[in-house]
Amino acid sequence: MKKRILVLAAVLVGASCAVGPNAARDVSATERNIKIMPHDEHSHARPDEVRVDHLDLDWTVDFDAQRLEGTATWTLTRRDPTAPLRLDVKSLDIEEVEAGQGEVFRAAPHEIVPGDPVLGDTLQVELSPGDDRVRIRYATTEAGTGLQWLEPSQTRGGKLPFLFSQSQAIHARTWIPCQDTPGVRVTYSAVVRTPKSLRAVMSASQTRELEPTADHRVFAFEMPYRIPSYLIALAVGDLEFRSLGPRSGVYAEPEVVEAAAAEFRDTESMIDAIEGLYGPYRWGRYDLLVLPPSFPFGGMENPCLTFATPTILSGDRSLVSLVAHELAHSWSGNLVTNATWRDFWLNEGFTVYLEQRAMEKVYGVERKKMEVMLGMQELREEMAELPPKDQILHVDLKGRDPDEGFTGVPYEKGAAFLRLLEQTFGRDRFDGFLEAWFNEHAFTSVTTEDFVAFLEQRLLQADPEAAKAVDVHAWIEEPGLPADAPDARSDAFARIDALVADWKAGRSSMDSWPVAGWVTHEWLHFIRILGEAEKPETLAEIDQRFHLTESGNSEILAAWLELCVHSRYEKAWPALRGFLLRQGRRKFLKPLYEAMAKDPALRPMALDIYREARPGYHAISRDSMDKILDWK
Repeated sequence: MKKRILVLAAVLVGASCAVGPNAARDVSATERNIKIMPHDEHSHARPDEVRVDHLDLDWTVDFDAQRLEGTATWTLTRRDPTAPLRLDVKSLDIEEVEAGQGEVFRAAPHEIVPGDPVLGDTLQVELSPGDDRVRIRYATTEAGTGLQWLEPSQTRGGKLPFLFSQSQAIHARTWIPCQDTPGVRVTYSAVVRTPKSLRAVMSASQTRELEPTADHRVFAFEMPYRIPSYLIALAVGDLEFRSLGPRSGVYAEPEVVEAAAAEFRDTESMIDAIEGLYGPYRWGRYDLLVLPPSFPFGGMENPCLTFATPTILSGDRSLVSLVAHELAHSWSGNLVTNATWRDFWLNEGFTVYLEQRAMEKVYGVERKKMEVMLGMQELREEMAELPPKDQILHVDLKGRDPDEGFTGVPYEKGAAFLRLLEQTFGRDRFDGFLEAWFNEHAFTSVTTEDFVAFLEQRLLQADPEAAKAVDVHAWIEEPGLPADAPDARSDAFARIDALVADWKAGRSSMDSWPVAGWVTHEWLHFIRILGEAEKPETLAEIDQRFHLTESGNSEILAAWLELCVHSRYEKAWPALRGFLLRQGRRKFLKPLYEAMAKDPALRPMALDIYREARPGYHAISRDSMDKILDWK
C-alpha cells in the first residue's frame, strides 16, 4: 500500500500537517524502548506474544450502504514464534485474512473466537515461521458503535451526509480489527476514497489529496508517531478549512466554519502557553474539527485533529476551555497515555490541571478560579451519588464496560490531587516535575504504579518534610475527597452570592444587577446557587428578566433547563424538547433525562421526547439514556 501511495500524483490539502521537528528522534526512541504492558482486562489481545506495530488502511467510504470496506494490514513483532496474532473485533464482517512477509501474502488459517457483549470477539490468526504481516479484508456493519453515519438532515448544511468515528474507550474494534488497548501504540497510514462532494480528515500528521478516480476523491494520511487505537479517528463530510495561525486551523461545515474560526482564534496562544510550561508541542499541527450536533462528547483529543461539539460555539469564547482541555491532551493522554482504562485519571486529571493552567495564562487568574470552583462543585455533587468504588482514582473496572469509569472523578479529583502537589511543593518545582514526566515518558503508555514511583523519586524523596503533608495512597486508592482537597475562591462568584442574598431578602431588585458583563461561568454559578427548590413562579420572574429559556449558550441553557425540570417550570417545556432534539452531547442529555425520569409526573414526557430524539443520538449517548429510562 505504501508503494501505491507514492506513485500517485499528490496535491496538498489546505491544512497539510507537517511532521514536527522531533519526529525522528521520538519515534526511534520509542522503537528502542517498547515495554511490556500489564494485562488489559478490556482487550483480548496478547501483545506480550505478538504485538502490532504499524497499520496500513485502505478504505472506500460507502454512504449508500453506510459502511467502510477495504483492508487493514498489520506489521507485527513476534515475541513468541509459535503464538497466533489475536485482535479485538466487534460487529465486523471479516471477508478474508492473509499472512506473509513484505508484500507477499497467502491465505491464513483464522477463526473468530466468541467473546461477550461488551468486549466483542477475538480474531485469531495462525502465523507461519517468518510471517511479519497480516492483511484483513473486511467491512463495518450497522451494529458497530465506533462510527456514526448521518443523513443530510442531521447536518448543518442539510444537503450532504456525514460520517465520524468515536473510538474511546473500546469502540475502535467496531471499525478496525486491532489490539484495542491503550497499552499498545502503533503508527499508521491510510488511503480513503470518498464521494466526489466530500472531504476526509483523520488524526494524522500528514494529509494529501491524491488524483481522483472516476467516482471518488482520494486522500492519503500518515501518522509516524505511535498512538493507541482509540486515537485513530476519521471524519468525512462537506468540510471547509480556515487557518488560525502558523500551525493551527479549523475544519467545519461551510455554514459553521467562520463562526468556529472566530471562536477559536486564541488557539495559538493556548499552544504557546502550554509549551511555555511543559515543553514543546510534538505533533506538528493542531487543528480542530467541528462536528454535527450528535457528537456525544464535548471534544475528543484525536492527535493533530481535535473533534469538537458545536455546542461550544457561544460567540464570546466563554466555552473555549474545552479547546484548552483537548489541546492539553497533546501532552497528557496522547504523548503520555494511560496503559489501561483503570489508569484513566492519568489522562484526564492531568489534562484538567493543564487546561486550568493554560486558561490562567491566557485569560487570567479569575477565569481559572471560576472554572476550578465550578469543577469542584460538580465533583462534590456527583460523588454524593456515586458508590464508594467509583470514587477512587485508580478505579477497579474489571468485568465492567470502561465507559462506566467516565465520571467526574478522574477529571476533577485527579486535577485536585495535582493542585495539592503544586501547593505543597511549590509551583516552580511542580512544573519542572511535570515537564520531566512528559519528556521522560513521551510516546509511551504508563500505569498508576509508574506515576507513583516517579512521584516518590522526583518529589517526595527530594523533600521528605513537605511529603509528610500528602497522603498519596488516600488520594489515589481510597474513596471520597480528602479533607485537604484544594479549592478556589472567586471574587466574581462572591459578588453574585451577595446579589442573590440581597434579592432573596427583599433588599434589592434584579433590575439593578450588572449582568451585561457576566461570562458563562457567572451565569452557571447563579443558576446553581438558586437550588432545586425554587418555585415555578420564582423561575418565571427570573426568566422574564434574563430570558434564560431563550439562551443560545448551550451550557447556560442546559443548567437552566435542569433547574426548570426540578422546579416543574412548565413554560420551559418547549425549549427542553427542542434542546434534547437538536443536540446529542451526553453531558447535557444525562442530567436532563435523569431529572425527568426521577419525577413520576415528568417521566412520560421524557419517554415521549426520547422516542423522537433517540434515532439521532450517537450509540454512546443512546446506551446511557437507555439505561436511565429503562428503554426496551
